[in-house]
Amino acid sequence: MRIHELQPAKNSRTARKRVGRGIGSGLGKTSGRGQKGQHSRSGGGKAPYFEGGQTPLVRRLPKRGFTNIFQKQYAEVNVGELNRFAPGTVVTPQLLVEAGLVKNVKDGIKILGSGEIKHALTVQAHGFTKSAAAKIQEAGGQVEVI
Repeated sequence: MRIHELQPAKNSRTARKRVGRGIGSGLGKTSGRGQKGQHSRSGGGKAPYFEGGQTPLVRRLPKRGFTNIFQKQYAEVNVGELNRFAPGTVVTPQLLVEAGLVKNVKDGIKILGSGEIKHALTVQAHGFTKSAAAKIQEAGGQVEVI
């Protein structure tokens, strides 16, 4: 047996329903949809969330919470990831993007305190956590808020 000789088992595959192709086909005229009613029409049927006229779950549940549309979204970088820069480097947001640590700057860059920094760097960012600023200064570096 070769790959081009393979065939599915007899009667295991059903032919596609070709509707609306004349009365002799058995699925002509109304195409198997019956005469009238909701399901006979195109787009007929109910939405997945419809519950038969009962108040839908979406409307039964109370509204909760609040979204602050003015909230600032910071791109975050951990202190430990700054070790890839050479000692004495001035780390700017643009440099972080070029290095691939941040995809885009969003509303600014915030340096977080996770990890250890091994050498002195001058870090320019829009925000620092207290622990991050302490670790950078402990290593002999400088913190500059833009």
